[in-house]
Amino acid sequence: MDCTKTGNLIRELRLKQNMTQLQLAQQMGISDKTVSKWERGLGCPDVSLLIELAAALKVSVEQILSGSPDLPGQEKWKGIASMRKASYYICPVCGNLNICTGPAQISCCGSKLEACTAQKASPQQKLCVEEIDGEWYVTSTHPMSKEDYISFVIFVSGANLQVFEQYPEWPLQARIPKRGHGTLLWYSKKEGLYYQLI
Repeated sequence: MDCTKTGNLIRELRLKQNMTQLQLAQQMGISDKTVSKWERGLGCPDVSLLIELAAALKVSVEQILSGSPDLPGQEKWKGIASMRKASYYICPVCGNLNICTGPAQISCCGSKLEACTAQKASPQQKLCVEEIDGEWYVTSTHPMSKEDYISFVIFVSGANLQVFEQYPEWPLQARIPKRGHGTLLWYSKKEGLYYQLI
């Protein structure tokens, strides 16, 4: 990653979104001095922030890494980039999950569904993620009662999207092959859809 090229791209994309350095920093939970440092080419974004930064600037991680809004063969990878921008539709009646990578109208149990907006999990809400034998081992202290339980966990990384269905009155456990970092999403009927980066 060329820090100068990446910094110039971050500044260009931030201005295109009509955001100040402070607004971008607040959206990502970092300081505006960090954003300023990136834009001046004095440092590069940490790997753990790339997915969130790309989402905030509406580009792919690959574009940020290359420091260019245009990538060779970009059309070939368009479908892969859209996987990270997938929409999640969850039926409040039966709990059915639909994942769409493009515009869609989804109905279930006689009702039209709206795409859920994932909220960033607070430190208290985050799932516990440990690395064991080359896998991410995911657990939670969330009450898995029939009234409120985490019904699924999703791991999104690059072109991969894996769904792990969970059941009430069973402890939440998921083992995810470690292929680098990504986004972990989960849904509970009472709290909604949340995400964290791992």
